[in-house]
Amino acid sequence: MANLTKKQKQVFDFINTYIAENGISPTLEEIRKKLKLRAISTIHEHIHYLKEKGYLSKSENLSRNISPKKDIKYIFEIPILGTIAAGQPIEAIEDKQDTISIVNPNIKNSKDYYALRVIGDSMIEDGIFEGDIVVIRKQEVAEDGQTVVAIIDENQATLKKLYRDKKGFRLEPRNQSMLPFYRKEVEVRGVVVQIVRNINENIGKEHHNLQQKSLKIIDLFAGIGGIRTGFESIGAKSVFSSEWDGPAQKTYRANFDEIPFGDITKFRPEEISPFDILLAGFPCQPFSQAGKKLGLADTRGTLFFDIAKILEYHRPRVVFLENVKRFRSHENGRTFETIKNVLEQLGYEVYAKVLNAKDFGVPQNRERIYIIGFLGKTNFSFPEPSGKKTYLGDILEKKVDPKYTISDKLWAGHQRRKKEHREKGNGFGYSLFNENSEYTSTISARYYKDGSEILIEQKGRNPRKLTPREAARLQGFPDSFKIPVSDAQAYKQFGNSVAVPVITALAKEVLKSLNQLVKKSSNELGRVDIEKIKKVSVGKVLAKNKHLALIN
Repeated sequence: MANLTKKQKQVFDFINTYIAENGISPTLEEIRKKLKLRAISTIHEHIHYLKEKGYLSKSENLSRNISPKKDIKYIFEIPILGTIAAGQPIEAIEDKQDTISIVNPNIKNSKDYYALRVIGDSMIEDGIFEGDIVVIRKQEVAEDGQTVVAIIDENQATLKKLYRDKKGFRLEPRNQSMLPFYRKEVEVRGVVVQIVRNINENIGKEHHNLQQKSLKIIDLFAGIGGIRTGFESIGAKSVFSSEWDGPAQKTYRANFDEIPFGDITKFRPEEISPFDILLAGFPCQPFSQAGKKLGLADTRGTLFFDIAKILEYHRPRVVFLENVKRFRSHENGRTFETIKNVLEQLGYEVYAKVLNAKDFGVPQNRERIYIIGFLGKTNFSFPEPSGKKTYLGDILEKKVDPKYTISDKLWAGHQRRKKEHREKGNGFGYSLFNENSEYTSTISARYYKDGSEILIEQKGRNPRKLTPREAARLQGFPDSFKIPVSDAQAYKQFGNSVAVPVITALAKEVLKSLNQLVKKSSNELGRVDIEKIKKVSVGKVLAKNKHLALIN
């Protein structure tokens, strides 16, 4: 028989008590008043669940038609001792908060069990969601593949699948956007034996879930779908994608079973289905430290205005943009202010912040600016760093093909150039890392050339480049992510992509704010002449840099 939530147990207990005292069953209105619930429809839902799961029988043609079944057995009260992280580990604190009634014929002694409320979504592919309650059998050992309560890193608790390997333990999430933890020592506090669903508990959560399921996104300048991957983790569904690069389209198709539309300038906004969130990692080269930094004088920079045209036509609830850190300071901040002003004229409340991937569970020093606009008033906050300790060794493969070891000639060239730069007083040149490094340099699209920004130490051999799979992991892509292209293309694609765990953390905060959003009415949203703004903005850049023409 199925488990009961706290509210369902209250309904069930009241029916039993009422019948014992009065000889008849209570009406739905009597149950509603006793439990101080606002809507009788909520009682209908609880009664339906109890009947569906075999706790109650119900006669259809009687006003007092509810009665408990007489063969209910194995109902146990299990203490809820606190919360457990299905995500980043949290401090393990035992604090009896409540009890939960469960039905389980395999339980002999309830003292051998306890329950925890789940926080996070790392186990969603195993059907364990945030807000659920997991019932734990106390034990200190577990078999490979069991879902355990594990204590790591000095009293940090986490809920994960446990596996043993030669170096210790792997704690595996069941969420394709998350990476496993590797630890030499793990303390097992118990094994999950039952899951109690968080259903019908309150209207707010039901509203949250309904909104989560209905979110529609479009994925522009999609690359290989890194931003989409982060938003799909909160239940969003893509209705349109655009990416012009052929090899990137190939990777996108392999993973999302769709071929993105090509050039964004070649389709009209009205050709796109209605959507809630616009995602765009629009071209960073015009603003990058590694590029020519021409900004809005580069046609790739003017592509933002194609985004603006889509926003002007559809007015989605959220716009989510990603770019290089330098974007905010480009042209002394004027480029950023131009784009911010356009978004505000379109009715968006704009938030912007630079976040670093190494603060969100991937061992890479990668700073990017995230610009998020809401069509109305809300109280958005950027996510706080996860605090998770990461090491490069967590993402390195155990067996690596010798072809990734750099040649003697290339290694000699790297060393010579490093020496020359050092003599000139700058820090340019190759960067060397090992499995104990907390993070690497930023992987870029040029990594395929010589790998100089991230070289991995090898005992008795020249350093090696990252493998494509390691490059994917460095950006937080799951191992299930398919790589159907050459190594060179894979390096370009992952170097151009995003750190998925950062996007996931942002997506969760966006979802929270959407639940609070006071959307502007159509009367508050005027027309915006995007072409005029574009002409003026580019003209200012060209006037200041008279040696430039509009760069194609």
